[in-house]
Parts: sequence; structure tokens; C-alpha cells
Amino acid sequence: MVFDVSKISGLGEFTIQKEKDRELYLKNGRTFLVLHRNTIEVRCDQKLSDLLKGKYESVMESRYFGRGGIEIVLAGQLSEIELADLVRLSYNITA
Repeated sequence: MVFDVSKISGLGEFTIQKEKDRELYLKNGRTFLVLHRNTIEVRCDQKLSDLLKGKYESVMESRYFGRGGIEIVLAGQLSEIELADLVRLSYNITA
């Protein structure tokens, strides 16, 4: 599954920092999305993180954000709409 951030509505201004094996999406200099080849990482609160990790085997604690986020394997368990909602949430909670 290819994840295309440009198709997500409701995001304000952000910058992209490309690294060797990932892209960091930043709002005001703070990362809200980490895009890897087969996974994405977003910020979320602990309750949502626990709920999603318990419901989907493709959701785990974020390597980048730690307990403050989740990493999602793009295996099709979450729909594109759900992924877009999580990216918007991460954007909105990033200071």
C-alpha cells in the first residue's frame, strides 16, 4: 500500500524533511508524521494508542515518538480514511 499524504484534506502548512530511509513531516519544526517504506508513525494519546494496539496487530508503539505515538504497518487492516484521520489528529495535536 502506498501512502499519499497529498490526498489528505484538512492539513495546514507543513514541511518535509527527507532522510535516507524515511520522510519526516513537520509542523512548526515539530514532527507529526514519519513515513517509512511500509509503515507510518503518528502522534496520539495513550488511550487511543492502547485501543488501536489491542484491536489491530499491525499497530505498535512508535519507534520515533515512543509512548506518545503509534507505528502502523500499511497492511490494509486500517482503511485509508482511518489512516487519514490519524494523520489529521497527529497534525492537530502537534504544537
